[in-house]
Amino acid sequence: MAENKDIVMKCRHMEKVYPGTKALDDVDFNVYRGKVNVLIGENGAGKSTLMKQIAGIEQPSSGTMYLEGEEVSFKNTTEAKAKGIGIIHQELSLFPNLNVYQNIFMNNEQKKGVVVNNAEHKKKTEEILNRLEYPIDPEALVGNLRVGQQQMIEIARNLTQDNLKILIMDEPTSSLSQSEVQVLFKIMRELNAQGISIVYISHRLEEIMEIGDHVTILRDGKYVDDADVKDIDVPWIVEKMTGSDKSYPKKERNIDWEKQETVLEVKDLCLPKKGGGWLLDHVSFNLKRGEILGIYGLMGAGRTEIFECLMGLHPEHTGEVYMEGKKMKIKNISKQIENGFALVPEDRQAEGLVQTLDIEKNISLSSLGIYTKGFVLSKKAEDECVDAQIKDIHIKVADKHLPILSLSGGNQQKCVIGKGVLTDPKILLMDEPSRGIDIGAKTEVFDIINQYADRGLSIMCVSSELKEMLAIATRVIVLSNGIKTAEFTGDDITEDNLVLASYKGHHKN
Repeated sequence: MAENKDIVMKCRHMEKVYPGTKALDDVDFNVYRGKVNVLIGENGAGKSTLMKQIAGIEQPSSGTMYLEGEEVSFKNTTEAKAKGIGIIHQELSLFPNLNVYQNIFMNNEQKKGVVVNNAEHKKKTEEILNRLEYPIDPEALVGNLRVGQQQMIEIARNLTQDNLKILIMDEPTSSLSQSEVQVLFKIMRELNAQGISIVYISHRLEEIMEIGDHVTILRDGKYVDDADVKDIDVPWIVEKMTGSDKSYPKKERNIDWEKQETVLEVKDLCLPKKGGGWLLDHVSFNLKRGEILGIYGLMGAGRTEIFECLMGLHPEHTGEVYMEGKKMKIKNISKQIENGFALVPEDRQAEGLVQTLDIEKNISLSSLGIYTKGFVLSKKAEDECVDAQIKDIHIKVADKHLPILSLSGGNQQKCVIGKGVLTDPKILLMDEPSRGIDIGAKTEVFDIINQYADRGLSIMCVSSELKEMLAIATRVIVLSNGIKTAEFTGDDITEDNLVLASYKGHHKN
């Protein structure tokens, strides 16, 4: 690894050992001054572990860090922050019961004498959010905001740090629309111009090529290679990450969908918006047996709301839903699971996992009825099913009895998918199933999805990534401001068509 006087931080021989696994193994890493330093690798490669060490969240088992030539070690995030290191987490660390400005200035309160100056907090919050071109009411409760909006609040919070030298961004664009991503990139370049270094973790390879300056590759907890972005291309990154040239190959399925049985039919689905208007405005579509139906649109288009209505989370919705030709009365989640629906939610931490349970229990939780006779749980049956699911979805786990949070973000997501599939559903709803999953894991998950579709499982999939839509969907419906604006099949499923249809009615983007 080349030395350079423009290196603001050096990490040397970094190691982290957990019970049963070595997350980091003799890793060297440089952070270049005023650059976007990309750290990339498959899930479980050690990226987040290394970032947590730099940010003071975790301490290394061994190794040394140097900041501006001075050896440093951080017992906690407060010590790291005092040295000018900020972090934007992949898993949001906001307080849902507090408002926007309270979250932004948490542990960084502005005071007027001895009194907290909330007027100043509101003013500065408005300034920061305007800078991000993202006006949100400073007094809005964070818990009422969508994941993408919360992501922007997390970003805004770090921009209040006066002594900022290094800003770590762990998947900051995972829930942002394309227009929001471009605003974030502009802010990143402004920070670079001020001499601030950014450490950027992302699985979106096109993003990395657009915004990155220098790339460092980790694989299986080890340093693999590093290079300037101008000297490399996407195939080089993929080969270094995975040891092979992985992509998203589209699976050709020569099926006459017109002749396939309609499993689900939705007619004139409407969901009113608080204060007037519609979150969903007379949306109609159908789903065939064994089909993978993509739902595409910008944030706020109504994609997630369709899933929420189908799972019984919005009793106020109107319209008609037919399953296998029979009209459904949607009551609640448990009834919908009985009816053959399963949901893989977007926010795995809040909605997909029980953080206090181990890996096995998280996977089996929704399907415990399958292993129960009377009031007796068959541990053997549970073990067998969970083991099979871990193998099927390629969950990298040393011991299924370890805490769920010991897994990488991508493997946690696989557990959520496995949990849904174990309920033996007829219809699987997947909301951003690859959020926070690296390219290798994505390819594996897509293969799994295709396998289940081949067996007759009908799947609906929301994704913000165009290439994923193109690779996996047999048909795509596009939403814009709660309205279905287009439907595409076959060769008509193109990036241009999807983007154009998604912007209909979106005048602000």
